[in-house]
This record gives sequence, C-alpha cells and structure tokens, in this order.
Amino acid sequence: MFVKRLVVAIVLVPTGVLLIYVGGVIFTAFVGVILALAAWEFSHLFKVTGLRPASFLVVGGSLTLFIGRAIDGFESAPLLITLLFLICMIYHLVQFERGLPHSGTDFSITLGGAIYIGWLGAYFVSLRQLPDGMWWLLLVLPAVWLADSGAYSIGRAFGKRPLSQRLSPKKTWEGYFGGILFGTLGGALLAWLWSFALEPGSGMSPWAGAVLGLVLAVLTPLGDLGESMFKRQAGVKDSSNLIPGHGGALDRIDSWLWAAPIGYYIIFYFIL
Repeated sequence: MFVKRLVVAIVLVPTGVLLIYVGGVIFTAFVGVILALAAWEFSHLFKVTGLRPASFLVVGGSLTLFIGRAIDGFESAPLLITLLFLICMIYHLVQFERGLPHSGTDFSITLGGAIYIGWLGAYFVSLRQLPDGMWWLLLVLPAVWLADSGAYSIGRAFGKRPLSQRLSPKKTWEGYFGGILFGTLGGALLAWLWSFALEPGSGMSPWAGAVLGLVLAVLTPLGDLGESMFKRQAGVKDSSNLIPGHGGALDRIDSWLWAAPIGYYIIFYFIL
C-alpha cells in the first residue's frame, strides 16, 4: 500500500505543479476532469444507500458552475444556480411521478452535490486567476498537504484522544494540533521561499503565509470529515478505487475543496 501511494505521489505531484505553472485552458481542463470524477463519486456514494440522485446532473451541474466561473468569474453565477435549482426540481418531480419514493431526498443530494463540488471546486480557478495566482495556489495547496502530513505523523506517534469518534476514529486531537503547527510553519516557509520570485508589494510574506497556513490547518480538516460523513453513511472506505492506494478523486480533494475558497477570500480581502 505504501509503495503504491508513493509511486502515485511521485507521478501526480510534479504533474500538478506543472499544470498550475502552465495555467490557462490546460489547467482549467485538468481541474474540470477532477471535479467531474469527484461529482460522479459523490452521487454514487448515495446510490449505495438505495437513493437515486441524478449523476448526470451532479456532474453536469458541477461542470456548468465551474466553467461559468472560469469564463466570467462570478457574473453568470446567479443565472446558473437558478437554472440548476429549477432543472433539478423538474427532473426529480418526473422521477417521483414514475414511482421513485425518495425523490425529495434525491433532489437535495443532486443539488447539494453539484453546488458543493462545482461551486467550491471553481475556486481553484479563481485562486489561480488572482494576481500572482500561481504562487498563491502553490502556497495554499501544499500548506494543506503539510498540515495533513503533520496531523498524520503526530497523531500516529502521540495520538490518544479521538477527535471525532464516529466520523474518523483514527484522527486525534494531538494529531489535529500537530497539523496546525505544521500548516502554520509550512505556510510561513513556503511564502518566504516564493517571495523571492515576486515583486515587492505582492503581499507574499512569511507572516501572510503563517496566517494563511494557520487558518487552513484549523478549518480544512472539516472537509475531510465531511467526506467521511458521506462514506460512513454509505458504508464504504473510499469514494472509489480510481487512484491506487489513494482512493478516489473526492478522497484526494476533500480538504482542498475547503482550502481553495478559504484561501481565496483570505488572500483577496486581507493580503492583496
């Protein structure tokens, strides 16, 4: 298992960094594929329980919100979200009429999945489109990874008190605070390194990196726990077997779905 995870990481990490560097249509297309896979996995988690969310609407709605953001920022969002509400309701009204007994719940899952994956996932592009967005994205995502790694290492070595017994019994408070320490220090270090590549006044500084890393380390574990809630309800370990040793696309981006919007607004309102 460890060898599989290591091999996949060796392949995916440089690929991800290269795509962030390239940006533009290629980066947007890559993120769109990841979000589409995550949206499909989301809908199928609930199908395991006997519910029937509309997978094509979860995937299509997610991509519509994502593409709209990539094209014109937040301008088209009210129209797209309104249409998504109406189309999802129409579809599940028809499904109820055809005999599906839980169509009201299915409607909520379809709509919730499309907005959760598509709206939050679109902030990957919003973050990349900020001034010096490549560097901010290369700060936000690694800071979360460092926090996750710190939480795992500290929790494994010293963890005793469960953080969330039902959602994720292996997570501990000791690991959580270890993750905060790693995320804060990692954010400061990354910001200090990246600042040498930027012009003065960019806002990239060790202090900004530390604050960003701290907030992300405190809040993004909730994204992980949120996906654990979906999987616990479905009674499965991973969202899929897409990535050997790592689970599915949703398993890989659960914390990043929180990190991208949180990082975007901290940088947009308080740093730039």
